[in-house]
Amino acid sequence: MTIQESATMDALLAARDRYVARGIATAPIVVARAEGAKVWDVDGQEYLDFVGGIGCQNVGHNAPGVVEALHAQVDDYLHQCFVISAYEPFIDVCRRLAELSPCRGAEQKSILLNSGAEAVENAVKIARTATGRPAVVVFDRAFHGRTLLAMTMTSKVNPYKKGFGPFAPEVYRAPAPYPYRGISTETAAAGLEYLFKAEVDPETVACVVLEPVQGEGGFIPMPAPFLERVRAICDAHSILYVDDEIQTGMGRTGPVWAINHVDVEPDLIVGGKSLGGGLPLTSVTGRAELMDSVHSSGLGGTFIGNPLSCVAAQAVLAEVVTDEFRARADGVASQLETALAALAARVDAVGETRGLGAMRAIELVLDRETKTPAPGLAAATVDIARGKGLLLMTSGVHSNVIRILVPLVVAADDLARGMEILEESIEQAAAQRA
Repeated sequence: MTIQESATMDALLAARDRYVARGIATAPIVVARAEGAKVWDVDGQEYLDFVGGIGCQNVGHNAPGVVEALHAQVDDYLHQCFVISAYEPFIDVCRRLAELSPCRGAEQKSILLNSGAEAVENAVKIARTATGRPAVVVFDRAFHGRTLLAMTMTSKVNPYKKGFGPFAPEVYRAPAPYPYRGISTETAAAGLEYLFKAEVDPETVACVVLEPVQGEGGFIPMPAPFLERVRAICDAHSILYVDDEIQTGMGRTGPVWAINHVDVEPDLIVGGKSLGGGLPLTSVTGRAELMDSVHSSGLGGTFIGNPLSCVAAQAVLAEVVTDEFRARADGVASQLETALAALAARVDAVGETRGLGAMRAIELVLDRETKTPAPGLAAATVDIARGKGLLLMTSGVHSNVIRILVPLVVAADDLARGMEILEESIEQAAAQRA
């Protein structure tokens, strides 16, 4: 008997345990189909999706424009390898990214890649080549990926770094603002300056890499004054500023890029997740002189900018710049902000609600005075909510933050119902643990 012939939830999960490496964590659900902001499992159970493939579905599951573009492309060719022969969708996505780039410089160029970690590592390669310097500065609670250099840049031991050393050299870490836990812009900026006195010569630093809203770190927005200080510090030492928008981009916070909220221009920007509309695609964009500093064939890869991913991205990029999309994103953001504030007023375990635009989260604590993290409560809330038909995910160094990355096509009544389930689930989890 094949797996397909016995495709119940229990059978598939048993097959998953038998054949798939345990290092890949999987919630006990097997999806059969998805549309908009909902998914259905193989047993027919419907779920509201507040995760969106970890921010990959800003335009919704099976977005009509994306699906139409894919159907049109598959009859022409599935793969060419851009280093062997160029193709129009790859070139056009780079053109659109140049037009939308918030980076310094009149002329912008891009490279398209497969994963967020690959994009981050290529941004570092470009920065090192352009500056002739080896060092990289990152921040507390950063997440930049799981490959060796990106994992070194990431700031969470378990599960991302545990047992995987030794790590890449010339990576240095500075504090980042975390107002809820007393780390201000001034404290963080002073920490960056101190790093240059105590740990690394700024004249050897190629780039500073920063998420405008820390994702896995707990959905912590970087205050505008801090982003401005980072830009100024980079300028003072001729360091490149790399804006990691893999999770924050493609309209997640309202505008195409989260950095658009402030008057700060990075040197390079890294994009991904929702860029491919559900297919693997990431990007590095920056001014031409930086992007062209790498020698011919120094950048590449077999599957970079796969044609299917590129035509999906064409559809995504066409949608996220529209007034209609921005209105939807702002509407979701407003509804979320109001609902989360009301939830926090009623539920003592919510220490803080925060985020930017529709990128929102709640931090769960055992006590609002001590602010002791409550990772067990967060994990239990996720499990209970799934049983009620709501998909959630945790984040934060202590895994006590519940993040919301609902597709921005969600209906208002579905979003309201999801928030009701979230509150019910926190209260039920708290009661079970009392």
